[in-house]
Amino acid sequence: MSIEKNRYRIERFLTSHFNKRVFPYWCVVVADTLIVFLSTAFVYWAFFRTGMTYEREGLILTMLLFSVLSLISSRVFRTYSGVVRFSGFVDLLKVCYANALTYALALGSYYLFKYLGVDALRALRPLQIFAALVLAAMLMLVMRMVVKTLYDFTSANRQAERVLIYGALTGGAGVAKYIRSENPARFDLRGFITHEKRIKGMQMLGVPVYTLDQDLAEIVRRERIQGVLVSPLRVEEFRENQAVQDILIDAGCKIYMSQQAKEASIRNGVLSDEEVENMQVREVKIEDLLPRQEIRVDLKSVEELLQGRRVLITGSAGSIGAEIVRQVAAFKPAKMMLIDQGETPQHDIRVMMKRDFPDVPAETVVTSLNHRHRMEYIFSSFRPEYVFHAAAYKHVPMMEDNPSEAVLNNVYCTRVIADLSVKYGVDKFVMISTDKAVNPTNVMGCSKRICEIYVQSLNEKLKKEAQGANYTQFVTTRFGNVLGSNGSVIPLFRDQILRGGPVTVTDERIVRYFMLIPEACKLVLEAGTKGNGGEIFVFDMGQPVKIADLAKRMIALSNAKNVQIEYIGLREGEKLYEEVLNEMEGTKPTFHEKIRIAQVREYDYNAVSKDIDDLVEIAKKFDNMDTVRKMKEIVPEYKSNNSVYEELDKPDA
Repeated sequence: MSIEKNRYRIERFLTSHFNKRVFPYWCVVVADTLIVFLSTAFVYWAFFRTGMTYEREGLILTMLLFSVLSLISSRVFRTYSGVVRFSGFVDLLKVCYANALTYALALGSYYLFKYLGVDALRALRPLQIFAALVLAAMLMLVMRMVVKTLYDFTSANRQAERVLIYGALTGGAGVAKYIRSENPARFDLRGFITHEKRIKGMQMLGVPVYTLDQDLAEIVRRERIQGVLVSPLRVEEFRENQAVQDILIDAGCKIYMSQQAKEASIRNGVLSDEEVENMQVREVKIEDLLPRQEIRVDLKSVEELLQGRRVLITGSAGSIGAEIVRQVAAFKPAKMMLIDQGETPQHDIRVMMKRDFPDVPAETVVTSLNHRHRMEYIFSSFRPEYVFHAAAYKHVPMMEDNPSEAVLNNVYCTRVIADLSVKYGVDKFVMISTDKAVNPTNVMGCSKRICEIYVQSLNEKLKKEAQGANYTQFVTTRFGNVLGSNGSVIPLFRDQILRGGPVTVTDERIVRYFMLIPEACKLVLEAGTKGNGGEIFVFDMGQPVKIADLAKRMIALSNAKNVQIEYIGLREGEKLYEEVLNEMEGTKPTFHEKIRIAQVREYDYNAVSKDIDDLVEIAKKFDNMDTVRKMKEIVPEYKSNNSVYEELDKPDA
């Protein structure tokens, strides 16, 4: 047993100290020590080759003493920690500091041994000690530069892309260090782009620095630049500068980004060693370039409300629902009930929960919310404290063709879940709505507006009946398109480009608001958990994006050739632009700058409930015209656009 243990220890020592990754460090230590040893001998010979001589033993002892002191200094400044072939300014500075410390220690030793009368360890005088260690420092620097140059020359990848780095100084230097450490090299650095005019025309790391006021298109053409790498410190700045993006994309440059730097690094203007080491450069997607402001959410307060609670999420396999599942699970709820009618995507959620959140008890159920008795059993046995209702049919053209299904799935199911939440004492019900519910022009948007009306009127009824006591609070969150969601425009365009086109855009004038799925869900969680009931929260979606421009940029970024854009006309029920408020609504500020409360008209619960009863009965007959007619009666501002239902908006309809 002891033999096996000793064998294991020896193998571990050899593996940790002499593998290919660590061995160069030992080479550096040995080389630096040998340089000090030989520099001492050379200086002694240079100064004393004529005249006085010391005994050979005294010289050797002095050389050994300086070598030991050099080892101590290299340990203090860790001059061996950087791989020599990737040496930078900081590594070279460490060598100088280490030799300065060695000189101080050697000088102290000289006077100590002089005081003790030990002549054997004083072969060199102070001036010669200084000369020896200056020579050693120079040789160490030269050695590192020679190794680095030889490595760069021998490992150069002739197929590497010629690139510029957007962002200079410390951030750009960090990116440069990273890409030059890759083996084989993917990128051949040819310069930096910066807004710092004070360093215009200068060189950095051996390549020129260009500024934004120069002709970047000409520089790209002249230097045959193939790509631009954006410094992690400059991601937000680059994202906002669409003019520079267009110049580079039109010039045929690929755009590369890594993860954005931490807030502290951006504030200090310096990438940490950890950020440089863990950098992962990838070619951008169009989502990375859409202008948007970073959204900060008070997740700590959300965690305090959800931790240890029972949470039910409908539509858990959809784009929004799945992200809510992930974010809620991170807060360690007591248990989660996840409901969706899509078997395969729900299976994926089940696998994800077991893999990423094994300590969170979660039950995944495949069923339709239409099954009221099944829902009753789930609520009675699970007893949720929070309900996030994300389940809905959302595709506008599909619902134009199937208005009865829009009513039965969106309106009726919302009513089922809302009523059961009241019956079984849910603390808070959060409904995910859409900007298409505002002044709706299509069946889908109107169905979601009816859902909003129902839960808001139900909340007001409960509030009056409670008279200050606790009651189930209903909160609605309303926002626009989320980037990359299932069936959204970006995945559609990407697929069309891969197929060689054409990329289909409904109208050259059409614009949309976009938000990242994680950001949208964070706002949902904060608004939902902090709302007091009855509110319709609307999100600041940032700047609208022209869909035609989005298509052009996606084609340019893909480097696809001969892909055309085809304008096919507005789809049934589609608007040129979306709204988050209707003409009768204003907003009030909230606890978050990106979240506001819509001031909407109030509805009587009994009247709304009767209207929905009638609507559901009509929908069950699957008469499209009658179904939509009743929807327009409930939501008078619903005016159909580019749809067969426009005739219902005529005065005599």
